[in-house]
Amino acid sequence: MRPACHAPHRNAPALPGWPDCCQRVSAFVIFPRSVVRSTMAIAGGRTGRKDAMETGFALSEIDTATPHPARIYDALLGGKDNYAADRQAVRQLLKAAPEARDSARANRAFLQRTVRFLAGEAGIRQFIDVGTGIPAAGNVHEVAAGARVAYVDNDPIVHVHANALLTGSGMTSIILADLREPESILTHPKIRALIDFAQPVGLLLVAIMHFITDAEDPARILAVFRDALPAGSYLTLSHATADLRPAAARDAAAVYDHATSPVTLRTRAQVATFFDGWDLVEPGLVQVPLWRPDNRRPRQRELDRAWVYGGIARKSP
Repeated sequence: MRPACHAPHRNAPALPGWPDCCQRVSAFVIFPRSVVRSTMAIAGGRTGRKDAMETGFALSEIDTATPHPARIYDALLGGKDNYAADRQAVRQLLKAAPEARDSARANRAFLQRTVRFLAGEAGIRQFIDVGTGIPAAGNVHEVAAGARVAYVDNDPIVHVHANALLTGSGMTSIILADLREPESILTHPKIRALIDFAQPVGLLLVAIMHFITDAEDPARILAVFRDALPAGSYLTLSHATADLRPAAARDAAAVYDHATSPVTLRTRAQVATFFDGWDLVEPGLVQVPLWRPDNRRPRQRELDRAWVYGGIARKSP
């Protein structure tokens, strides 16, 4: 089976409405058959090669008409790897809450600052990033150069992009899996090959837990990860909230009712419970611009437009 190729095949047909990256790889990609809850890896392990996908399905079986959170986020950040449905969702989102784009940017900056902290001061050399989204500049493996990084997402299109854009250096792995099934992530052979569970791990749940409803038992999901990781591991978590402008936030969240995953907005107190069993690192659970800003303290206007809480916590012995 042929692996995905970075260059366009001269006879490859164009895919109307598909992102640029998919046009590049469309000639050779065989998509995974199970879309949302499979645990098939596209790239990774310590071998340094990109593994061919194991089974395939037709391009027509991928739903590009329904907005997906990863692609909405890409569009909010100004990316090009999204579809008309995602861009329409962003227009609706920004109409309901113009702060949404600033919140996305603040969250992205939070991810990068926290990874620098983990790779530097905390000495973490391996990461599991769940809900990674479309690859963009400043991804975890770039910020934490030389670290092992397992990326996890439930959107097969994310894996097409990752397969085309990540280096395949043997230090990264791309896993198609769903956060709602943490056991399938932790026991996946590609995860077990890349991540040494005898050593501390940085678990990144950045802007993903608000896609888990209360009925899906987020406390159980977090407990499974916490219990599986060794002492000295860290949890980085950020979560959208309606605390600042409740009515507008609820209108924005309603846009996701038509996406592949709805949004559950939570208060600061509710998000704080997700760190049960972990020791929060200073400054604790705060609006993401306040988490160890690089330079000056954020102005109030910036805080008013950042509807996301975030924090890092350590698992004690």
